[in-house]
Amino acid sequence: MSHFLILKLQGPMQAWGTHTYEDFRPSNLFPTRSGLLGLLGACLGIDRSDHDGLDTLARSVEFTVKVVQGGVKLSDYHTIMEARRANRKPKEGETVQTRREYLFNASFLVAVGERPSAPICLDAIAQAVQKPVFTPSLGRRSCPLSVPLYVTSQEAETGKDILCAMKEKGVVYTEQKSPGCNQRLMLRDVPMYGKTRRFGTRMVYIHAENKEGHDVS
Repeated sequence: MSHFLILKLQGPMQAWGTHTYEDFRPSNLFPTRSGLLGLLGACLGIDRSDHDGLDTLARSVEFTVKVVQGGVKLSDYHTIMEARRANRKPKEGETVQTRREYLFNASFLVAVGERPSAPICLDAIAQAVQKPVFTPSLGRRSCPLSVPLYVTSQEAETGKDILCAMKEKGVVYTEQKSPGCNQRLMLRDVPMYGKTRRFGTRMVYIHAENKEGHDVS
């Protein structure tokens, strides 16, 4: 049995950005690994420029996400100075038109698991989630939480087992492969901390539940 921390991510808006440039900033349909690490990093008081601290956190945890309510995706218009663009470098003093996607009225459950020999233990993360150092947000600073993050701590074989046993039903995305799972998805959302913003890839495994809570993946 393993120990898991259960979080609830719910708010008017959420934005789980994928790898892109500033002229278009899409949102993934469920929380990304990079976004969840940023959320926990804020709770622990790890500064965004503290690459060693963020890397230590990344080596400590794994995630399983359940989509309780998918929400509606809409885009917002912004302008930004000297932004990175997909087709060329920014020009000095240039104002770039951008569109940013958000998820409205979405809700997720997240099981945070502790990796073997984790530098940061799950108990420390649980305390930080309940008394965060920096204000946590749902992907971007403009996306506040409407309910407390902390739900409970439980023991189970996998994060999937915990989330599938909860009354809220939905699709589960997990970093742990389990028997009977035939659906998988490759995501480029693993932050590679350094001077430039880069991301690696990971595989997530998809488990779909019906209304009775049975796995139909």
